Amino acid sequence: MKCFRAALLLMLACAAMARPALCVLEYQRGPTEAVAPENSPEFVTLFQVTFDNTRGGAITAGPDGAETVIGKVLAPANAVNDQGYTASGWAPEGRVAATAVNAVHLKLKSTAPKATIMSILPKELFANPSDFNAMYKSSASIITNMPGGTGFFGGAFAPFIGSPVLADRGEGFKQIEPDFVPAEGDRIRILVQRPKRFPAAITFENRFGGRVILRYADGEEKVIAQVLKPVYGVGRFGGSEFADVGRIRANHTGVICVSTSPVGQIGGFQIIPENHGMSPEMSTARTLTQWMVVGPKSIDDPSTEGVAPLFRYFLRPVYYPLGAEGRSIGQMMDMFIVQVQRAHGPWERMPEFTGRNDTAMPDLTAIRILFPLDMDLLND
Repeated sequence: MKCFRAALLLMLACAAMARPALCVLEYQRGPTEAVAPENSPEFVTLFQVTFDNTRGGAITAGPDGAETVIGKVLAPANAVNDQGYTASGWAPEGRVAATAVNAVHLKLKSTAPKATIMSILPKELFANPSDFNAMYKSSASIITNMPGGTGFFGGAFAPFIGSPVLADRGEGFKQIEPDFVPAEGDRIRILVQRPKRFPAAITFENRFGGRVILRYADGEEKVIAQVLKPVYGVGRFGGSEFADVGRIRANHTGVICVSTSPVGQIGGFQIIPENHGMSPEMSTARTLTQWMVVGPKSIDDPSTEGVAPLFRYFLRPVYYPLGAEGRSIGQMMDMFIVQVQRAHGPWERMPEFTGRNDTAMPDLTAIRILFPLDMDLLND
């Protein structure tokens, strides 16, 4: 086993360096012709989520005119964080930059090399402020009474990357400006939008040079990227304790994070774009087995940070645990599910792994993300 692990790590290190253009420049980032439709889609607004930014303020969600209370604000935001995480720099201004079971980040403006952001956090980060890491700033965060993994944080009301952010200061809701600084008494609203034409699945062939295949329910299928470094291990990714096995834990402009651990335990792996793999905080992703690195189809194409469908518009961490009464039809149709293929066998549920294990899945040949059932297609 030790020999296998050493050989595996060497192979991955070589694979990570195999493409000479790994460290691409800012202007070399963007969509290719293969994903042009996904990056200029027609949108539908599913619902809106509104936060009264005051202590005890209501959090409501639902279609316009039919919102219901889903929680309250424990601590309002009254500042911004001009030291956002690296990938926030690749999000559009005035939009949701990251959606996860343990945080949602809003991009205000670009402040090279990162961005100015504000955050919306679950109640666990109010009770345990020591859990804040470098990307969080408590005064720049609306802290809610909603638990991680529920409601706005991976439940029915989770947003997509790119959803517009509005604010009301007594004159009606308007798109937030780059210099917006939240103040107590503001009302902040997120219009949760998704592309009208929605995929059925994305498949990642887990090998160097493996295809990333986007499939639609009408039969259209196309290769949108390639795998530059496969994933075989799992690691201790924060926030996975709020996500169940086979659930998308987080999606932002530089990551798809998948949980392999049950709620209450930590374990998962990540899929990241090639340029983000060269970010200073991601140095271990170049050699360790817990990360899959993906790039465009051609060496001459730009890198894919902030590019749909992997890193904008299409994914959100929605999953409903199986309760005593099962799941409703609506919940089943609304979920994203991650499956695996091992040793070229049939598709199966994500196996359960917790903690760090560098060789948890040595026979992993493919990963598949199943999208929610498209109700528009059923109604045609």
